[in-house]
Amino acid sequence: MQRRVLELICMNLVPFYAFPKLETQRLLFGDLADADHHEILHMRSDPDIYRYLDRQPAQSPEDVIKFIGIVKQAYDDHTGISWSLMNKSSKEMAGYIGLWRIIKEHNRGEIGYALKKKFWGQGLMQEAINAVTRFGFQKLELHSIEANVNPANQQSIRVLEKCRFKKEAYFRENYCWQGKYIDSVIYSLLEKDLTD
Repeated sequence: MQRRVLELICMNLVPFYAFPKLETQRLLFGDLADADHHEILHMRSDPDIYRYLDRQPAQSPEDVIKFIGIVKQAYDDHTGISWSLMNKSSKEMAGYIGLWRIIKEHNRGEIGYALKKKFWGQGLMQEAINAVTRFGFQKLELHSIEANVNPANQQSIRVLEKCRFKKEAYFRENYCWQGKYIDSVIYSLLEKDLTD
């Protein structure tokens, strides 16, 4: 009986054996590659993009290559899948998105994303989040997906709410960054939220 219960709650690992390509009306989702490091460096060193991420911006191509290595290792370990986002019309890398910190025994993952400033305000990230959450529920068989957001990042919160994420928790001064304690807000999405 216990084995049967474990089988029921185990997520689907098939997407970790052949990298999943996704596509939406305006975006192509690809494997983050070392060749993308110049574009990723541009995003991960931009102070406007990093304003609310509360971590050290990338300083060099080596920092980005290390980040890509972490992403690839997470995929190999079945704890994360990240995609580059290519704008179909301009053929330009627009950003990246991923499911990471996947906890297999709880069928829960965390979503993270970044978008170049020139693509802000066009609904592209909402399009990408919707595609990735569908993938998480339908292909990985996740039960829940969370997003950890700095409460000051109202733009990201609005996008999550448009994607039907619900506020789940508010942690006061739970994160220390550069000698300052910062609040965190957790949003989450269950598959059933998409049909309610």
